Parts: sequence; structure tokens; C-alpha cells
Amino acid sequence: MNKESKIFVAGSTGMVGSAIVRNLIKNGFTHIIGTYHSKKPQYADGVSYSQLNLLNQNDVQVFFNLEKPDYVFDAAAKVGGIVANNTYRAQFLYENLQIQNNIIHNAYLTGVKKMLFLGSSCIYPKNCPQPIKEDYLLTDVLEYTNEPYAIAKIAGLKMCENYNLQYGTNYIAAMPTNLYGPNDNYDLQTSHVLPALIRKFHEAKVNDAPNVTIWGTGSPLREFMHVDDLAAACVYLMETYDGNKFVNIGWGKDITIKDLALLIKEIVGFTGELVLDTSKPDGTARKLLDVSLLTSLGFTPSISLKDGIANAYDDFLTKFP
Repeated sequence: MNKESKIFVAGSTGMVGSAIVRNLIKNGFTHIIGTYHSKKPQYADGVSYSQLNLLNQNDVQVFFNLEKPDYVFDAAAKVGGIVANNTYRAQFLYENLQIQNNIIHNAYLTGVKKMLFLGSSCIYPKNCPQPIKEDYLLTDVLEYTNEPYAIAKIAGLKMCENYNLQYGTNYIAAMPTNLYGPNDNYDLQTSHVLPALIRKFHEAKVNDAPNVTIWGTGSPLREFMHVDDLAAACVYLMETYDGNKFVNIGWGKDITIKDLALLIKEIVGFTGELVLDTSKPDGTARKLLDVSLLTSLGFTPSISLKDGIANAYDDFLTKFP
């Protein structure tokens, strides 16, 4: 990509898409196109926006024919936590398939030079060897609760691979680990563990509660990456990597849920106790990505977990003071 290339960021109002836009602006790219559904976001100069329903095949076709982007980052998806994934199974399958089908196919029809498709680490089998290598895809059954979302994302990365093989396109795919950071979801009913803990400890601090309770023993291990590190990795791959093999994006190191909770407790400044409810389930013991391919390509993340959580908490305070 050169600085004047026309770059379309699908899903630019979400946590990942907005981080990619921030990174592109920071690196001097001047012709960025984003999409929005209701409230138009505000960024620095050089970003234009269009209201676009990515579920509508005709609307997406008209958009691509009109704008003719040179490069595409596909960060658009219907996302949610375990409850949402398991409750709206048909919607998660249909809407994610429809969004990515529309974007990938119209990128091909209009001659997009290169595209990056973003998936999720939930594409891997439920009982996967650790750390998880890219080669473990489709080697066993998926976790049932998020199977529809995972199937859609697997279809997306396979579309990229097979469009490359049949049509000679240059589409790459990346699979990020658990993400957090600005524009995260802090709804306790639908959010993931890290933003949920930020909100729980903050509300306990504000209300002078004696303790905060988390489920399980606190022993499960999870990997977390600040979304700005993911954005940097995506832009780096777009500029340096060509290949059909999708790339894991993460830190390659993890932390127990208990230690994560204690770290968030310290950053938020909650002085009460942490209580472990061992009557509740722990979930999967470990979920860690093997990032040796990413490292071999020359990229290493830079935002430590402590610094990243502090940044995320600052963002949280702008929304829930």
C-alpha cells in the first residue's frame, strides 16, 4: 500500500475496525473509507464514511462499483459472548456468511488489489492441543456454543484461500486471540471476561463494595492482546505477507483468570477482596495461540497487558464515569 491508496475498512465503527483506522491514520494513509450504520464516528482528516448495509448484496455491489477501493480490511462481523452465540445461532451463521460473502466476492469483481479477512480463534477445535497451531484447523469438533460463528469464519478464510487458487486474487486471513481495548463491549450480559472484570471492579470501587466475586477457581489460562497491537499486525501483514496460509495473531503467552482479576483490581484501584466462587465452572483449562508464524514474519506486539488494561480502563471511564 502507498499512502494515497484507497483503503476500505469494513466494520470501522467496531473495536477492531476503529483500531485499524487509527493505525492507518497514524502511519500517514490519507484515503480511508469506513462504513457506519447509525452514528457516524469522528476521526482525523483523510477518512470518508458511507452508510452501508453489509447484509444487502445489491448495496454492497453498488458500493464497491462506486468506490473501487484498492485494499480492503474486513473487520465486519456479528459478534457476541457465549449467551448471544448460543441464543442467536441462526443469525450468527447467516449474517456472518452474508457479510463476508458480499465483501469477498465484490472485492474480486471490482479488482481489489489485496484484502485481509479477520476471523477468530474460536475456529479451532474444542479440545485443541496447546499452544494452538494454524495446522490444527478442522482436526476435531468445534465448541458447540459458538459453532455457527466459527463455521462462518472458517468459510470466510477458505473463501480467501480458494479465490486465490481459482482467480489469482491476493487475499490473506488472520486469526486473533482474545482482544480488548478502546470501543470494547462492557455490557455484563454480553461482554467477554476482561472488559466484564473492568466494569465489575470499577462499580465495586464506586459503590464501596467489600468484594468482587468471579466464577470458578481462577486457574484457567487465557491469552489477551490489546486491539491496537492487532491493528498494527494487520497493517504489517497487509504490507508484507502474501500467502494462502492464515496467520495466528497473539502474544504467545497467557495468564490465569485469577491473576488477570488481581491485575485489573490493582489498575482500577479497588481495595476490597477478590472472592472465587468455586461452585461455578472453570471452562476450558487453557486457550493459547502458537504465534511462531507471525514471529517468523517479523512482527512482535508491543503493548504489555498492564499498560493495555490501563488504556482500556481510561476508555471505559469515558463511557462509564
